[in-house]
Amino acid sequence: MARAIFRLRLPDGTTRLATGTTDGGPTDLLAPGVTVESLLLAGVSAVADAARTATDVPIPEDAILLAPIDTQEVWGAGVTYERSRVARMEEAVEPSIYDRVYDAVRPEVFFKSVGWRVRGPAESITVRADSGWNAPEPEFALVLTPDLEIAGYAIGNDVSSREIEGENPLYLPQAKTYDGSCAIGPAIVPASEVELPVGIRLTVVRDGAVVVDEATSTARIHRTFDDMLEHLGRALSFPHGAFLLTGTGIVAGSEFSLTAGDVCRIEMDGLGALENLVESVGSPARP
Repeated sequence: MARAIFRLRLPDGTTRLATGTTDGGPTDLLAPGVTVESLLLAGVSAVADAARTATDVPIPEDAILLAPIDTQEVWGAGVTYERSRVARMEEAVEPSIYDRVYDAVRPEVFFKSVGWRVRGPAESITVRADSGWNAPEPEFALVLTPDLEIAGYAIGNDVSSREIEGENPLYLPQAKTYDGSCAIGPAIVPASEVELPVGIRLTVVRDGAVVVDEATSTARIHRTFDDMLEHLGRALSFPHGAFLLTGTGIVAGSEFSLTAGDVCRIEMDGLGALENLVESVGSPARP
């Protein structure tokens, strides 16, 4: 069982970090002043040390598990798996764009979310009401210090509108960034606790029946993490640290669309599971 760092909202409304394991969940509250930001500022070893801390301060009843992020931005790297390249070419009006970026020197790197907008395990993810084709995207997330060192890993869900992105690549921000489009959790697992590559499994349950059950591995990522991080940090600074979603290797077929009422579950070896109910957000498209 991997040691991990969880973020909780306590019954009195305060937010605290806790330690525990990915199998057993949070068990020990850390001191009030310890935050995700403070740990990332302190560096890789501080994250590992915090995860191993046992304070014997119990978790209050009715504590709510939050996304393990506070002031950090979330960025994404796209078209990093062969499966993602194929899927993007299937959906796009201009398919050659995605074919070219897969083998290009410069990767696709895009802004996904600010920390306060990220959903946790106890919250819903969403699909846009003005999109008829929506997809969950299970992604291995890198948890980064301000120097872009990998301090840990987490499970991410880069929920996307395939319809909007496919219409025009300039619509990417609308397809990727909206309320409920990003989930991270259930915890940060220090890099030292994780053995790569990591197996990834996505299941979607609809009306009690499993409608998606697919798996992949981070071994299938086309680009190295170092390559992604080098381009991410070329002209950007991250004083609070950052999260980087490293792309998806699971894309359900063109006949599938994520729908309000679905339950989306992402499991990763050593990182636990991130499960979210799906809701709809926004206004339908005008005729």
